Amino acid sequence: QRASCSTKTPDVEGDEPGKISSGAGVRGRSHSPHHQRWKTEAEPDDGVPQPPRFNPKRTPGVQPPLNMGNPPPGEIFSHFFDAAVFILLCENTNKNAAKNLEKGKKFIWTEINPDEMKKFIGMLLYMAVLKLPKINDFWRQQTIFHVPFPATVMSRDRFMAILSNLHLSDPEKNEENDKKKGTEDYDHLHRVRPLMEVPCVNCKAIYHPRQHLAVDERMVGTKVGLSIKQYMKAKPTKWGLKFFVLADMNGYSNDFMLYTGKSKWASGKGLSSDVVAGLVNKDYLGSGYTIYTDNFYTSPLLFRHLRQQGFGACGTLIFFLYRQGRVGVPTTQENALTKKSPRGSIRWIRDRDLLFVKWMDVREVSLCSTIHPVYSGDTVERWSKTGDGPQQKISVPRPTSATEYNKYMGGVDTSDQMIGTNTVHRKTRRWPIEYVLHEKTTGTSKKKLKDVINPLLNMKKRSLSDVTTPTPHTPLPTTNVKAKSYVTTQNLLIKPNLIKQKGFFK
Repeated sequence: QRASCSTKTPDVEGDEPGKISSGAGVRGRSHSPHHQRWKTEAEPDDGVPQPPRFNPKRTPGVQPPLNMGNPPPGEIFSHFFDAAVFILLCENTNKNAAKNLEKGKKFIWTEINPDEMKKFIGMLLYMAVLKLPKINDFWRQQTIFHVPFPATVMSRDRFMAILSNLHLSDPEKNEENDKKKGTEDYDHLHRVRPLMEVPCVNCKAIYHPRQHLAVDERMVGTKVGLSIKQYMKAKPTKWGLKFFVLADMNGYSNDFMLYTGKSKWASGKGLSSDVVAGLVNKDYLGSGYTIYTDNFYTSPLLFRHLRQQGFGACGTLIFFLYRQGRVGVPTTQENALTKKSPRGSIRWIRDRDLLFVKWMDVREVSLCSTIHPVYSGDTVERWSKTGDGPQQKISVPRPTSATEYNKYMGGVDTSDQMIGTNTVHRKTRRWPIEYVLHEKTTGTSKKKLKDVINPLLNMKKRSLSDVTTPTPHTPLPTTNVKAKSYVTTQNLLIKPNLIKQKGFFK
């Protein structure tokens, strides 16, 4: 069982309730981050905290039996979506087809079995590799673009009948849930919940993550009118279902949550804290992991509690938080960076186990960390124009936290890239179908996807392809972001039953 949030606001040892103390057992203005001056990289940093010992619950990497020999991709796929998933899909699809026939809809139907469902899923993945404008194009005969293979698997009418009746949940239970709409007992995700738990559990069982993890958002595009549909300006997919994802640096999605909006199960500590509480589970992971976040999640309070739980943390901050004086964030301007500061300038303040760093790149970049020193001699090459001459590459200093952030924060982006390459997304009026299409291609490279199709369609198996090389994360944000883009209410993620249990905040 995953640990989750309690309803009591936790206090850092030695602090007054609800406040961040100015020092461990030390009182006085000089120790408060609000009254310290910003130091340069040349000044000594004697307060670097000891990083937590890395003690994972299992050996990181692929777990038995998939780490033995060279299992074919079809076997790997079956560990994510086992026989129980196909049986469940068949039962609910048959019930939905019977219900639609009773309503007078015209189509020919015979009950689908797990073997035929596997062929149907195989066809969906096949369509992710071979792109055609319309589904009907895969069965066209009188055209120079004729594709003979799909007709050997199933007819077009049978494929369309399965697609139109595909159902993840029990139709009768859907009607019961619909009667609760507008009440606190209404489950927004009832129609996809049967397929949410199994892949999520299997993702954690098959692979144990390495030391560096990233928490980020993922958007699954949909144009269906939904109360849980979100808008994210900074994402390539602006409108859709928002997932919060915990990913390894290689792109493997270890865990995820689907955001459903405001709910009674919110802990009261903010959405970012609830996200981390739901995804970072010490009972599953172990201790000593380093969690990388963007500026949506980064806060001194959250990072200190991660530290208490045995996790390191590093993330970006946005400049307006310094101006607003978010709890624990330094507000002093003494010796701070200015617009005229040369590129590569570093300023820092250490408040016990928290390090606040400002770095001048193209624009000012701010970070917070509980594990890194200020500067370890790292440099990065940048183009610079000196005088009237041409641009030249120069080496500029870069804080250790910025180097590590760029190195390890790209896990979710790598996963999104693979999903986008192999997407089977088709425009539909039923958002649960978009959800299941997304689930079937999560984290699968194009070459591996081709190999997975073969056993689903009862074809000759191929060998397992190599692991896709992860792509580097987008560089640290260097543009100013309006404050309103990051203002959130106390909203809920799904998995309310986990949030009610013994919490992450102890």
